[in-house]
Amino acid sequence: MMLGALALSFCAFGQTAKSIGNEEWVKPFPAFRIIGNVYWVGTWDLSTYLITTPQGHILINSGLAQTVPQIKAGVEQLGFKMSDVKIITATHGHFDHVAGLAELKRMTGARVAMSEQDVELLESGGKADFRFGDDLSARFEPVTVDRRLKNGDKIELGGVVLTAHHHPGHTKGATSFTLDVRENNKTYRVGIMNMASINPGVRVTGMPKFPDIGKAYAQTFHDQKELKIDVFLASHASQFGLHRKYQPGDAYNPDRFVDPEGYQNGVARLEKTYRDQLAKEQQGK
Repeated sequence: MMLGALALSFCAFGQTAKSIGNEEWVKPFPAFRIIGNVYWVGTWDLSTYLITTPQGHILINSGLAQTVPQIKAGVEQLGFKMSDVKIITATHGHFDHVAGLAELKRMTGARVAMSEQDVELLESGGKADFRFGDDLSARFEPVTVDRRLKNGDKIELGGVVLTAHHHPGHTKGATSFTLDVRENNKTYRVGIMNMASINPGVRVTGMPKFPDIGKAYAQTFHDQKELKIDVFLASHASQFGLHRKYQPGDAYNPDRFVDPEGYQNGVARLEKTYRDQLAKEQQGK
């Protein structure tokens, strides 16, 4: 999710809290354990997930360039080392989720994995985006991608297996990740979902640089409804109700984010928004 049509300033690949216009993207939030080996190290609204293993760790999403120190602090407060991060990936290539990737890669030496359809977006620093490519405010420091992910590919490290699900529409390479987490003699299916919201200025009947965007959204909604998710997480805290479900200092509870109904309802709401917009565009409104 990005804030479209904002009058933002751009300077050295970094946006400030004031220029972004969304304080919740930079507002600190304490790192905490979500379930098993999955932790939150993001800001108030921008999700960054740390998945730990005996052979090193995985980070999903970087947030903004200036919030990288918050991620580092969160990882260390949890008792882990940034030098043990071996793989970095992201749910999609908009600046609010990947602007810190280049710095995190330098900091950790980790390999960057990304959906093959969003590789050009990362390596161009946002220039290749079908909606915001000409918007300087949406630019970020380019980062080289070491592994191109296809739908169904696995990211494996230290016994953890992440499955990448290609869920395009929001970007061409938008991706959700699922993994199984064993806790309290139960196996939970965890979904770090890229919810298929529609940015302002996007026409779902077709964009010049993404003519099949409508089909992409429709396929994503179909595929997401088919997934069976226990623990519902997403690219933004607001998308899965983080602050309704957890307050800093709450006791650890592996069932806190178990919300299969909330997940399905979230997909259904976004699909209705898509269908309503599609109908209006087709009617010329």
